[in-house]
Amino acid sequence: MPPAGKLKHALNFFRLKKYDTLIIGGGIAGLATALQLMRQRPGLKLAVLEKEDTVAAHQSSRNSGVIHSGIYYRPGSLRAQNCIRGYGMLLDFCREHDLPFDICGKIIVATQEAERTQLDNIYQRGIENGLEGLRKIGPEEIAQIEPHVRAVEAVWVPQAGITNYGLVAKKYAALVKQSGGEIHTGVRVEKIQISGNEVVLASPNWEGSAKLVISCAGLYSDKIAQRSGEHPAVQILPFRGEFYQLKPEREHLVRNLIYPVPNPNFPFLGVHFTRMIGGGIEAGPNAVLAFRREGYSRWEVHFGELLETLRFPGFRRLARKHWRYGLDEMRRSFSKDYFVQALQRLIPEIRSEDVTPARSGVRAMACAPDGALLDDFLILEKPRVINVCNAPSPAATASLSIGQTVAERALRQLETLS
Repeated sequence: MPPAGKLKHALNFFRLKKYDTLIIGGGIAGLATALQLMRQRPGLKLAVLEKEDTVAAHQSSRNSGVIHSGIYYRPGSLRAQNCIRGYGMLLDFCREHDLPFDICGKIIVATQEAERTQLDNIYQRGIENGLEGLRKIGPEEIAQIEPHVRAVEAVWVPQAGITNYGLVAKKYAALVKQSGGEIHTGVRVEKIQISGNEVVLASPNWEGSAKLVISCAGLYSDKIAQRSGEHPAVQILPFRGEFYQLKPEREHLVRNLIYPVPNPNFPFLGVHFTRMIGGGIEAGPNAVLAFRREGYSRWEVHFGELLETLRFPGFRRLARKHWRYGLDEMRRSFSKDYFVQALQRLIPEIRSEDVTPARSGVRAMACAPDGALLDDFLILEKPRVINVCNAPSPAATASLSIGQTVAERALRQLETLS
């Protein structure tokens, strides 16, 4: 490097903002991690870097708002453990900070005899995960809970509820700042350099360094992991979920939460009905491949990201395995009538004229090269860097628990780092 370049490099080094910890990603997981770190280590010099102009702009606020009970997840998995623990932490947090929530319960319904076995499997998982009050119920009791549903059997899940995760995430952010942490929006991290006893992060408009960096980058978690020197064996695939909403005069058809028995051969829960904490009833979502990682419309295309997805061997294997289900999901995306047919399996009275298009969200799904979608959280750790590479649903419900898990790992590193 020429002398002038060395001088400039040295000056930039001394201008860097220096922190104990930098967190990439201002979604609900990153903010919960920041909050748990500030709670456990008051005075920690910490900042959260978010590429958008506001926190919680993507998955954290573009979801159904359901408080998950933990009934679906493999016993002993990180998803199950963090959901169960995070559920209680979330409710305590909402009560403490007067955030809206309602533990209204939900039913998971079998609409035909062939679904009873899978319904029983879900019920058994709930029992193994320690849920109390689960009950199998027949048509008569189903009608008492959701009068317009037609099903042969259901599982009543009293722990399920609803909230507004965008508000929850923003409260996390406010508390981080009250505790002395910083939140910088509009900062897109493009470079990560581990140098000696620090990690330098650079964006076009911000530079800083830290003893430890934590990435909770959601739909770009694999990209950030790669920039930090990790070589994750997974790639994030973006799946868009589209919602309809019931017209006000038809909202009486749904009281709370109605879910189908999920198809065991397809890694999504299926379209369902959700009462929203701010009012209204949503129906959905479907699950279609998004043509860009943050593609909330079927017309949004990023050719580089799409080509990367299509080239990935894991996606091609996934597509070959599930192409029939994928075509069904795509039909639901383009045909309102076809979407409504799926809803009619739960509530036969629903008609196309009863619903109007609503919002959409994009799920980050980690896919292995063999085409398997990871069914658990994935946290990769090496000296000075922790990457949360996969945090699918119930990450919002489990956010404080995930944050505590990551914070504990981070603090162990900080104790040994110079």
